[in-house]
Amino acid sequence: MLDYGLLIQRIAILALPIIFAVTLHEIAHGWVANKLGDPTARLMGRLTLNPLAHIDPFGTIILPLLLVFSSAGLLFGYAKPVPVNSRNLRNPKRDMIWVAAAGPATNLLLATVSALLFRLLITFALSEKGIEAFLLIPLKEMMKVSVQINILLAVINFVPIPPADGGRIAVGVLPRHLAEPYSRVEPYGMLLLMVLIFFDPFGIYRQVVWPFIRMLYNILLLY
Repeated sequence: MLDYGLLIQRIAILALPIIFAVTLHEIAHGWVANKLGDPTARLMGRLTLNPLAHIDPFGTIILPLLLVFSSAGLLFGYAKPVPVNSRNLRNPKRDMIWVAAAGPATNLLLATVSALLFRLLITFALSEKGIEAFLLIPLKEMMKVSVQINILLAVINFVPIPPADGGRIAVGVLPRHLAEPYSRVEPYGMLLLMVLIFFDPFGIYRQVVWPFIRMLYNILLLY
């Protein structure tokens, strides 16, 4: 029988780390683009910490909830992509690499900070008693989830399939005669990425991606 109390508690612990991770991921793209000459995201109000400007109804809310309810063992989500006009960039081909890399790099930084806070909260929770310790426990779990979701977002976004950030980095690195046909994968890239993650037909996620995620997770949390 489904324990709705535990389910609500789990959703509450998951919600903030997911929203924070995907929001800062997108802000990072827009912030770097703005620094490199493209103010599109800034002019559209997308360089704000207000999550309402970034939430995608399916990617930020429905998809994570479906994964929680299905007990899939995988927690994933995304926000609305920030608009970037590469023609405004000072060096479009090179600068798009930095814009694309900013999102997953930010998630790796967030994972590291969350891991440090997790260790700190463990120390405080062991030394505190009563209500203080009770309040520290969910915060500790939030930091643990934050490490997991940020590593997952960083690693998956580095997969070299457009429109994932790794795909856009690949387009920027490849010579033009290869970059142009490779970029045409983008309209189908998200579907391909979802198939690789959730159905894993070639075992790449299970045998390569997931072990790498677990390794980073264990290193950061000192397991």
